[in-house]
Amino acid sequence: MLKSRTLSKDALGCEEFDTLGLIQGKLVEMFIATDIAEKAANVNVIEIKGVCPQHFTMIAVLGDVASVNEALNNISREFKERKI
Repeated sequence: MLKSRTLSKDALGCEEFDTLGLIQGKLVEMFIATDIAEKAANVNVIEIKGVCPQHFTMIAVLGDVASVNEALNNISREFKERKI
């Protein structure tokens, strides 16, 4: 996620992907989700930039179908365990 804030699209390394998963939440939750996703599977995570008056942000988890599913399942499990 930090890469998407500081580098161009070409430097992200995610020009090709089969699927994406979208997650929306508070910024700190998205940093946690990014960490979990990137450790759980071979995925790239980027921030979807926009203007939200409620201070929510959105991330996209990019990769092949199995990897994105694995990453999203791990995020869901971790958030339930931590009660986030």
